[in-house]
Amino acid sequence: MAQPSADVIELVEALHSVGAVKFGEFKLKSGIMSPVYFDLRVTVSYPKILVMVAKQLYKACDGAKYDVLCGVPYTALPFATAMSTDNNIPMVLRRKEAKDYGTKKMVEGVYEPGALCMIVEDVVTSGASVLETSKSLLEEGLKVTDAVVLLDREQGGPERITAGGGQLRALL
Repeated sequence: MAQPSADVIELVEALHSVGAVKFGEFKLKSGIMSPVYFDLRVTVSYPKILVMVAKQLYKACDGAKYDVLCGVPYTALPFATAMSTDNNIPMVLRRKEAKDYGTKKMVEGVYEPGALCMIVEDVVTSGASVLETSKSLLEEGLKVTDAVVLLDREQGGPERITAGGGQLRALL
């Protein structure tokens, strides 16, 4: 990985200053125990930092072809929303669970069948959340070739995502 830019270093320092990096004993979604936890949900309370995250994620998408964005529920939704509004890119919303009322859709928003979708994620460990989101999007007729993530924990996620037919673009 290349040396981080001054903007990325500023972002990391800002995340640290608001307690987005925690130390202790944490069980991750993958089941792995970790002494470090990245709690990026706190960024919703710090609009300037949320925008900083979105700008860096957008830069990490440079060169990728996509028509719509989709944030992995729930932490990445604000990042995808900021990327969408700041860059005039349509967005779809994937539900974590199906509703038994209303339209009952798993994917909300307007899109053309076959549209290319960039998945936005906060942290990747095993890649399971990105793969679950990709599966839902594919079932609804979207095509997924890329995902962008703020932090890759380097615990097999990119390899699993590649095996599933995608490419992970990690900022850190």
